[in-house]
Amino acid sequence: MRLGMIGQVSEGSFHVAKEKELDFLEFCINVGYDVDSFLRSVPEIKQWQKKYGVSVQSIGRWGADKHTAQGSIIPEELTINQDLIAAAAELGCPNYVCGVNYVDSLSLYTNAGLAIDYLAKLLDTAEKHGVKLAVYNCRWGNWVAEPQSWELVLGHLPEVGIKYDPSHCVYDGGDYLQETRDWGKRFYHIHLKGSLQIDGQRYDDPPAGMDQTNWGAFMAVLYAQGYSGGLSIEPHSPTWEGELLERGLDYTVKYFKRLLFR
Repeated sequence: MRLGMIGQVSEGSFHVAKEKELDFLEFCINVGYDVDSFLRSVPEIKQWQKKYGVSVQSIGRWGADKHTAQGSIIPEELTINQDLIAAAAELGCPNYVCGVNYVDSLSLYTNAGLAIDYLAKLLDTAEKHGVKLAVYNCRWGNWVAEPQSWELVLGHLPEVGIKYDPSHCVYDGGDYLQETRDWGKRFYHIHLKGSLQIDGQRYDDPPAGMDQTNWGAFMAVLYAQGYSGGLSIEPHSPTWEGELLERGLDYTVKYFKRLLFR
């Protein structure tokens, strides 16, 4: 397994990753992001990878609807996803991550068909570029996020994997160890984000290793499943900013290096 982090598209992110002895960066080109700006930066990113010896392990897009309220494909968004897959290939990035929104006016059966059709289109692009395609288990603009929907959609698309984050399962009331046991062989990429609940309510997302997730058990199941992909640290709390963010990040890096026997 490789250890890295989500970063900004800047040379500074590569410098930080190198300084912390991380293997890779991940870029999230989410809804509202200037996609054209990112695409124009690809040549620079290639130079930074070479300069710092830090690769790009995953590129993803969160929160963007793929279908209209009537269930038709949004052509501009399809093009964006296809362009980002091509950018991932140019950067030697092995993973592209996205989701598929649920159309409330349509049935579950119809939504499953829409998701399968859309992911099949992206899979065709990804395979042509030598990139792996995964759905994220976050619920932001995505419903293919837990075992029932995985059975419906990914059961028809065995080449599509899962970008997994235990915190989303925790906050949805699921069992992340069970999901990892049952679906771990489909995991292509993993986010390390802490989760903390008090009195049954989400309280904070502290640095991974300082939260309620049983990371040792989670890693043990990953080892048992033969997982060899990336573990991407995701700072995600307004509490942990500035100097506190840096200390929390250093703690998580040290914590997971132990679990990776480094």
